[in-house]
Amino acid sequence: MNFKKSIRKIHLWLGLASGIIVFIVAITGCLYAFQEEILNLTETYKNVEKQEHDFLLPSQLKSIGQQQLPHKHIHAIQYRGKEQAAEVIFYNAEPLYYDICYINPYTGEVLQTVNELSGFFRFILDGHFYLWLPEKIGQTVIASATLIFVLLIISGFILWFPKNKKAAKQRFWFQWKNTTKWKRKNYDVHNITGFYVLSIALIFAVTGLVWGFPWFAYSYYTVIGGKKSLVYEEPAFTKTDSPLIVDNPLDKVWIKMQEEYPNASAIEVHPPEKADGIIAANANLGKGTYWQTDYRYFDFYTLEEKEVAHIYGKLEHATVSDKIMRMNYDIHTGAILGLPGKIFAFLISLLIASLPITGFLIWWGKRKK
Repeated sequence: MNFKKSIRKIHLWLGLASGIIVFIVAITGCLYAFQEEILNLTETYKNVEKQEHDFLLPSQLKSIGQQQLPHKHIHAIQYRGKEQAAEVIFYNAEPLYYDICYINPYTGEVLQTVNELSGFFRFILDGHFYLWLPEKIGQTVIASATLIFVLLIISGFILWFPKNKKAAKQRFWFQWKNTTKWKRKNYDVHNITGFYVLSIALIFAVTGLVWGFPWFAYSYYTVIGGKKSLVYEEPAFTKTDSPLIVDNPLDKVWIKMQEEYPNASAIEVHPPEKADGIIAANANLGKGTYWQTDYRYFDFYTLEEKEVAHIYGKLEHATVSDKIMRMNYDIHTGAILGLPGKIFAFLISLLIASLPITGFLIWWGKRKK
């Protein structure tokens, strides 16, 4: 058996093993592509009328939000802009819950409380990340299928690569003038589409694997020159028996962030996870993306700023490798290039979803001979 025949066998069996999962991941990626834009249009309670006076302080919003869900833990308070609702975010991993209370930041009026683990787009996201299976099982299944998809991309390119100039003519564009056979057309659609989406599909796969397997994320980060930790961890706080040196530390941190980042698209402050500890805060300097976020950490007692050893610190301290890892979500969704990038990602995902179908039809057509 020659080399290409061996590769063809590998490509076939890997495709049959992972094809349905690749299709689901690609289609759910398409459906999720414009969720932010769609929700911004349909969820009108997120908008407020701009007023001339200042926003309510985080401690005030925290108190209002806690009255809505008194038995849940407040993870963060986020301010998005002068014409957008503030968000009191409730999140806990075990037992899992994720709710957002939208509040008018000028008046304190509760606009809506939403369970973020329900709804159409959450259903789509669960399929994309976990195949609607329990999280640990689903993540492993999706990540494994994505790893197989990388091998399919590589083996597919080897099979596509033309052996001479004559063969090359049919590898870059459709040559259907002299054939009406659906098998030939389907083969060309699979072959040519696969070639044109190859590089972007590989980017989608690699960025997906960063979430899927910790070992892959660390290996990838190390290969591109990274030297920090990828695990988010808050620094230690100053242990003291003395009373608080600073009054209302959560509000003071927010005021400081607001002063230092007047043009931020969003500013978020996190009450300490314990009764005392670190107040985490972040400011997103970009709009529609997440990688340009400054992460800051302040001691609850003194407001002394703490440094961290992982990649989620100040943007000015981030290396090129750190920035690439921070960009992972924005690259994966196409948001790194704005709305045109999302449209491009949507179209490429749609073409990727077609590959398992056309590949299966090639196999089925040969099987029936």
